[in-house]
Amino acid sequence: MAGPKKYCRLTKADRHAIQAALDTRGSCRSIAEGLGRSPSTVFCEVKRNRVVKRGPGKGEKAADVPEDACPKLLSWPYVCNGCRLRNYHCPKRWQAEYRAARAQALADEELSASRRGIDKTREQFEHIMGCVKEGLARGLSPEQIVASYALDVSPATIYRWIEEGYAGTGNIELRRKLSYKPRKKKAAPRSTSHGAERSYAAFLGLGEEERSSACEMDTAIGRVHDSKCLLTLYLRPCKFQLMLLLGGKTAEEAARALDALEEAVGMDGFGRLFDPILTDNGAEFSDHGLMERSAGDSAARRARVFCCDVRQSQQKGSCERNHVELRKVLPKGTSFDGLTRADCALLMSHVNSEPRPSLAGLSPIRMFRLAYGGLAERLLDALGIEEIGPGELNLTPSLLAHEEGRGMTI
Repeated sequence: MAGPKKYCRLTKADRHAIQAALDTRGSCRSIAEGLGRSPSTVFCEVKRNRVVKRGPGKGEKAADVPEDACPKLLSWPYVCNGCRLRNYHCPKRWQAEYRAARAQALADEELSASRRGIDKTREQFEHIMGCVKEGLARGLSPEQIVASYALDVSPATIYRWIEEGYAGTGNIELRRKLSYKPRKKKAAPRSTSHGAERSYAAFLGLGEEERSSACEMDTAIGRVHDSKCLLTLYLRPCKFQLMLLLGGKTAEEAARALDALEEAVGMDGFGRLFDPILTDNGAEFSDHGLMERSAGDSAARRARVFCCDVRQSQQKGSCERNHVELRKVLPKGTSFDGLTRADCALLMSHVNSEPRPSLAGLSPIRMFRLAYGGLAERLLDALGIEEIGPGELNLTPSLLAHEEGRGMTI
């Protein structure tokens, strides 16, 4: 016989052992010996947590046995688990069984229910709430009420009783609580949707030349409740940044924008410009297969997508920093819902025409053309991007005015 258990309550493993023994017609004493428990513990467990297998109340706890039920259910094992007729069309309309998972759920519910409500007698509760009401009427806080009346409860308990409306009380009687916002619970860490093959560590495993020519992808938002947003793609070699208008911040919209770019320059051109892509773990970038798959050939891959580590946006810091140029024209808090494709074409033209000291005084557009030649011209024409002279540059919010007919439809 096994030694005595340290804890008196049955565990999930114990209940699975009981079910297995019942299925093989084990006796109450043999089950108890195997678990190191008292036979009465096993006896009460089976009888208390058996459930209806067939008949009215199916799945519920089988408290009482109907008169027309099998007489074997009136004595051990009180269930049909080990019955030979169980799987051979038993004629009885009412059956009971013991299932470990269901028994565990019933036991957990019983433990939880025993701790609900108020752990006081009616007289004690009425006395405490009388003091609470009197104290609230005098403008006292729950802490002051507990101290003044020497109540055998904590201030937190009084707060909870008031919030739950016991004895006709409510939060409106607490002078300061209504002015406080409910505390927000910290969200559990969100796991990434990508595998190791798309991790930042895998990106670092690429050759130095591939990493230096990568495209960094992100989104920029206007107001919190805007439906539209901007998909930004930053080409590391020439510091050229695309800003494409999305109808929503979704994976489908992001993939559709990439499809439009591929249609403009072809799959090979897309790979030359944007492969590999480094992005973050936003929901709009969650469908990696959709972003990688070619729009013209679903079996082909147009680019490889890699993701930064969670909350490590500095791993694609060039794209993040270049958003500063975007915010010169579209400051934070500006709504994006009124933007058009013509606005985006104008925005990209001015932002990418600004001479950069890091490019020896050249603009990103000029560097883009020098690096990619005819491929660059095809993309610029498709997006309606033009090089703006230094004397015409405007990097202020006054830049945007709705112009028709420029840039392709994304």
